[in-house]
Amino acid sequence: MLGVTGPNEYENNINNNWYTNRMASWTLEWTLEAYDWLAENAAHVLNAIASKTSLNATTEFARWKGIIAKMYYPKSEKLGVVLQQDGFLDKEQLTTDDLSLDERPINQNWSWDRILRSIFIKQADVLQGYYFLNHLYDQEEVKRNFDYYEPKTVHESSLSPCVHAILAAQLGYPEKAYEMYLRTSRLDIDDYNREVHEGLHITSMAGTWMSVVHGFGGMKIRNEELHFSPKLPVQWKGLTFSILWRGATLKANLTNQEVSIENIGGASAKFFIDGEFYDVSEGERVTTTAIHV
Repeated sequence: MLGVTGPNEYENNINNNWYTNRMASWTLEWTLEAYDWLAENAAHVLNAIASKTSLNATTEFARWKGIIAKMYYPKSEKLGVVLQQDGFLDKEQLTTDDLSLDERPINQNWSWDRILRSIFIKQADVLQGYYFLNHLYDQEEVKRNFDYYEPKTVHESSLSPCVHAILAAQLGYPEKAYEMYLRTSRLDIDDYNREVHEGLHITSMAGTWMSVVHGFGGMKIRNEELHFSPKLPVQWKGLTFSILWRGATLKANLTNQEVSIENIGGASAKFFIDGEFYDVSEGERVTTTAIHV
């Protein structure tokens, strides 16, 4: 896929952005799964869609499967990572430690031409893809890519720190997870990017919730099942949040000693805590030993 701009807005008109290629392919993969589900469970709905769109599944899906099979993903076998785009290794391989404080944020101190030629990443790009699809990849692959790309990321977007906080918590990087949590939660309070005079970053406010619930609360959905892998930061004494899951309101309470999830109302709830399955009726609670990040 040529001449695209991926999530990293400090690159444009590039070829074969890994995130763009992967998400385009995943969209086709997921649509094929949705078609099969509808065929089995709601054929009348599928027939209406096919009629309205003049869908010829035989020819169209053969084309889609060809795209999925042939999609190109740039990678470095030597480094064991996927590449953000073609030619990424041609750039000078610096990290943010090579930047002086008076150069940050670079979008206010560098020319646009210099930014485009640099290695520095504005916001999660490859790692955004691993955030969305990390259930499809083993943890070692996600870790290698995190270790390579995070040090090159300047986080000059409110979309960036929360993704890194969540991945860092999942990968067992407590200091980085908390650093990125503080960056997303205090982005405007501490004016990290020196632009709060232009307005508040609502995405960073949402990212704070994501960092807490998906990161430290370890909540994710895999194969339509609810999972928790809670990891309370050592800086905190406790954490509480509530979610609505398929008709059940669940309240999670994390302390230094234990993890407690209570079904405070609604339907019976099925979920996993650190891989252990639980079926909790309304008014019941399950408690396990706490794990720190």
